[in-house]
Amino acid sequence: MPRMTTAEAVIETLSAHGVDTLFALPGVHNDHLFDAAQKASDRIRVIHPRHEQAAAYMALGAALATGRPQAFAVVPGPGVLNASAALLLAYATGAPVLALAGQIPSFAIDQGHGHLHEIHDQIGLLRHIVKQAERIRSPQEASERVAQAIAATMSGRPGPVALECAIDVWGQAADVSLAPPLPVTAPCADPAAISAAADLLAKARRPLIIVGGGALGAGPEVQAVAELLHAPVSSFRRGRGAIPTSHPLAVSFTEGHALWRTADAVLAIGTRLYWQQANWGIDDGLPIVRIDIDPEAIGRFRAPTCALLGDAAVTLRALLAELAARRATWTPNPELATVRLAFEQRLARHEPPMGFLRAIRAALPKDGIYVEEVTQVGFASRLALPVHAPRTFLSPGYQDTLGWGYGTALGAAAAAPGRNVVLATGDGGFMFQAAELATAMHHRLAVVAVVFDDGAFGNVRRIQAQQYGNRLIASDLTNPDFVRFAESFGMAAYRASTPDALEAALRKAFASGAPALIHVPVGEMPSPWDMILLPRVRGPAGRPPLP
Repeated sequence: MPRMTTAEAVIETLSAHGVDTLFALPGVHNDHLFDAAQKASDRIRVIHPRHEQAAAYMALGAALATGRPQAFAVVPGPGVLNASAALLLAYATGAPVLALAGQIPSFAIDQGHGHLHEIHDQIGLLRHIVKQAERIRSPQEASERVAQAIAATMSGRPGPVALECAIDVWGQAADVSLAPPLPVTAPCADPAAISAAADLLAKARRPLIIVGGGALGAGPEVQAVAELLHAPVSSFRRGRGAIPTSHPLAVSFTEGHALWRTADAVLAIGTRLYWQQANWGIDDGLPIVRIDIDPEAIGRFRAPTCALLGDAAVTLRALLAELAARRATWTPNPELATVRLAFEQRLARHEPPMGFLRAIRAALPKDGIYVEEVTQVGFASRLALPVHAPRTFLSPGYQDTLGWGYGTALGAAAAAPGRNVVLATGDGGFMFQAAELATAMHHRLAVVAVVFDDGAFGNVRRIQAQQYGNRLIASDLTNPDFVRFAESFGMAAYRASTPDALEAALRKAFASGAPALIHVPVGEMPSPWDMILLPRVRGPAGRPPLP
C-alpha cells in the first residue's frame, strides 16, 4: 500500500472516480489539500474563483450540465456558510455535488475555543442541506469516505454530499489502500406495480405526462411512452429538454395546465408534482401514476394511484413493454391543437421577452447550454425557449435563488469545453457574482452573460406597484456601466437594445471563443405570471395559489 497523506488520498480517489476538476478557494485550513492537488495537476485541475459561493455554484453548474459528480473545497465556518446557498440548490435540483469542507484542529472541534473560522456543529449544519455529511478522521479512512460520498451523490435521488476534514488531519500520513468506485444501481419498480400502472394507462383516452428533473436521463424512454399513448409531455424549469420541445407531443407548463382540466390519467416522471396537485387541483377522477426513485418523495403531499419506485429509464422500459402487451388503442388528444393555439396567442403578446429569447435561440447552437437567472426573461424562457436536449437548460428549480446564475454558467463552461454557454440574467441577479468576471478571464471560461438591465429588482418593483399601492421600497438599483465594467477585466463587451442587435452580438461573442458580456438596457418588462400562476381547474376550490 502506498504511503499518503489524507489530502493525497482524497485527491487520488477523486481522480480515480473521474473527477478532473476541483473548484476551490484556498485557505490555511486546506493547505495540504491544495498541495496534494498541485502534485496531481496532470490529472486534476483547480479552478479558483473570487468567492466561496462561486466555487460551490461552479460545481453545481458542472454537475447540472453533465449529470456527473463534481467537487468543490472551502474553508470552514464562513467558507461553508458562503457555499451553503449553492448546496441548498444542489439538493433542490438533484445535482451530484461533493463538498470538501475544512475544519479547525480535531481536538478543538465544538469546544468553543475561538479558533480561526470556528463554527459550532458544522457537520450538523451541513446535514440540514445535503443528503449526508461525514468527517474524515484519518488517512486510512479518507479514500473510502470519498468513494462512499461519490456513490451517495448518485444513489437514489442524486444530490449533494459533504465531507469535512480537520486542519491537522489533512497532512497526516499512513499506508493507504485506495478505494475503487462503488456500484450505483438503477432499480426497476415492482413488476406488479408496473402491471397495475399499465392497466390504468391502457384505459386512458386523454393521458398527460408531467416530467421533472428526474426524467432528464430517460429522454428516449419518455418519448417512446408518450408516442405510444399519444400523451402530451409537459415540462417546466428542471424537466425542460427531457424530450425536445420541438416534438409534436411536447407542451409547456401553461399548456399542461389547460390539458390537466380534462386529463383522465397522469403519468408523472421524476417530478415533485406539487405545483400541479396543490394549485391546479386534483380529484378522484384523475388517477395518477408516479415514477420516482426517492421513497420519501413518491407519496409526498398526496399518495398516487400507482407508485412506481425505481429509476425512471429502467422503469419506463418495463412499463413500455407492459403497455405494448395490452394492445390498447390510443388516439391523439383532440384538445391539443386548440391548447397550442391559445398559448401561441398569449406568447405573441409577451414582448419584448419573446423577441430576446428568439434571438438567443437563433444564435445558440443546439448543443449550447442556456442558464436562466431569476429574472423576467428567465421566467419567460421556462415556458417558451426551445430546448433540444437534456441538460442544456439549467434552472434553479423550486429554490429560485437570485444570483445563482453566473457561477453556475462558469461551472457548466468548465465541464463542457467547446460548447457555447449563455446566461440570461438581470442587473439585480448578475451583481451577486459580478466579481467572477475575473474568474472567467483568468481561467478562460467562455460564458456569454446577457445582462437585461431595468435598473431594478423588476419583479419586486412590479409587485409593490400593483399590490401595495405603488409604495416602492428597496427595489430600485444603482448599476455600473456594464460594458465598461466588463472591459475593465479585459473582457469583450457589447451593448444591444433590440433582439436583432442581441443576436448579432451573441454570434460575434460565440465566434470569439472567449468570455463576453452583452448589456441589454430595457424598460419595465411585461409580467409572465398570468402564464405561471394559473387557477385551479379540478377538485375543491379554496386553496390559495403558491407564491
